[in-house]
Amino acid sequence: MQPAPPAALQLASRLRQLRQQWPRLTQEKLARAFSDEESLAPATVSSWESLKAPKLPPVERIQAYARFFATPRSVQGKPKLFALNDLSQDERKAYDRLEADLIRLRSAASGDPPEEAPVFSRSWHFRDGGRVTFVCALLPDNVIGTFGDPQNPNYTELQTYADIDALVELFGHIRSENPAATVHFKTPDEVERDDLTGHLILLGGVVWNEITERLSRMAKLPVRQVDRGLESGEVFVAEQDGTEREFWPQWMDPDKKILTEDVGLLARVPNPLNVSRTLTICNGIHSRGVYGAVRSLTDKELRDSNERYISANFGDARSFAIVMSVKVIRNKAMTPDFNSPDVVLYKWAQDVA
Repeated sequence: MQPAPPAALQLASRLRQLRQQWPRLTQEKLARAFSDEESLAPATVSSWESLKAPKLPPVERIQAYARFFATPRSVQGKPKLFALNDLSQDERKAYDRLEADLIRLRSAASGDPPEEAPVFSRSWHFRDGGRVTFVCALLPDNVIGTFGDPQNPNYTELQTYADIDALVELFGHIRSENPAATVHFKTPDEVERDDLTGHLILLGGVVWNEITERLSRMAKLPVRQVDRGLESGEVFVAEQDGTEREFWPQWMDPDKKILTEDVGLLARVPNPLNVSRTLTICNGIHSRGVYGAVRSLTDKELRDSNERYISANFGDARSFAIVMSVKVIRNKAMTPDFNSPDVVLYKWAQDVA
C-alpha cells in the first residue's frame, strides 16, 4: 500500500484534533450527531481520521465539521449539530474561518487546483433566515385531470398545480438548506402581503402566474416571454448587443409533438418589494424548462460546478439571469451543465445597490 499523501494526513490530523479537544466526544457520538441530517457510521468517521490511510470526507461533511466545532454548545448535553441559522454572530465567524481552513486542506488533499476547489456558497441557502415563499401557478380548468376535481373522492390539491415536479424538487432542497426558516408554497390568489416581502421563488411562466409577470417587470429583467405563435408556450426574447434574440425549443418531429430541447430561465435579483430579500424566477417555455432551471442548482452531481460557473461569471453581482438549453431524452429533462458548450444561451448580470 502506498503511503497517504502528506496533505491527506494533515486533514485527517486536523479532524482528529478537533474532536479530541473535547475529551468525551467519541467517534460514535460525533457520528450520531451528524446523523441527525444524514446517516453516518462511526467507522466512516474513523476512516476520515486515520493517520495511515485516511479517506477524504465529502464537502458536505467538511461543512458539518465546521458547524459542529464552531460552538461549544454542540457538546453541552447530548452532542448536537446546529444549523447555520442557529449560530450566533461570533459562532458564525468561527464557522467561516474553520470552514475555509478545512476546505483548503481538503482541496490540497484531493489535488484539486485552486480554481476547481469545491464551492461553499450555495444559491439556495439564505443566511438571514428570512421566510421563503414559492408562488406556483394553477392549471386552467380545461386541463386539470380527474384527481384535480374537488368533487372527486380522491381529490388531490397538488393535481391542480402547474410544474409539480419543479415544486417538489426545490421545496425539499430549500427546506434542507434552511432548516430553521419558514418555507411554504402558495398559488397567486393565496399570496398575502407579508409573503411578497420575504424571499420569493416564482415557478413557471407569465401565462398562468400573474405575479411572475408583474414582478418580472418591476425587476426590469432583460429577458421576457412573448407570443410567437407557438401553441404550447411562449418563447424567450432578450436584448443582446443592440439586437433582439429569440430562444425556441427543438422538436424531433415536424408536428411538434416530441420535445428534444426546451429552454429554461434562472434569474436572481433583489426582491423589488424588499431589497434585503431575494426574488428568484425558475421559468421555461414548457414544464421541462422550468424543471431544468430548478435542477441546475439542486442536482447533486452538477450543482457545485454550476455554482462555480455563477461565481466565475457573475462574481458578487446581486442580479443575474441565465437562459439555458434543457435537453430532453426519452421524455426526461436532463440537468443543464453550465460549463458544457451550447447550454448557456444567454447570460446577464448587474450589480444593484
